[in-house]
Amino acid sequence: MSELSNEGNFAALWPRSPRQSVTKQLAPRHATLNGKVVAQVWDYLFRGDEMFETLEEGLRERFPDIRFVHWREFGNIHGSDERQVIAMLPERLKSAGVDAVITAVAA
Repeated sequence: MSELSNEGNFAALWPRSPRQSVTKQLAPRHATLNGKVVAQVWDYLFRGDEMFETLEEGLRERFPDIRFVHWREFGNIHGSDERQVIAMLPERLKSAGVDAVITAVAA
């Protein structure tokens, strides 16, 4: 019986699929957060309440004129109604005069 030889060549498949989303350019950063309104948005998982407190403290030291819209104002962005909550979020941010958002989503 004769032996088959592939001479060291093997067929291989690439495990990744083609990219499904298009990379978008990020919004420009604010030069400073002084005088800006920053919203805290959270999915109520992990320890966002603690993280926001720490972030707020550090940001107030660097930017004394910063103002925050607390995560409690927006409620939980995760749950059975999250599609509706997220769909309404841009208008809620706009009506609150928000300039920037800190989003905490648990891993």
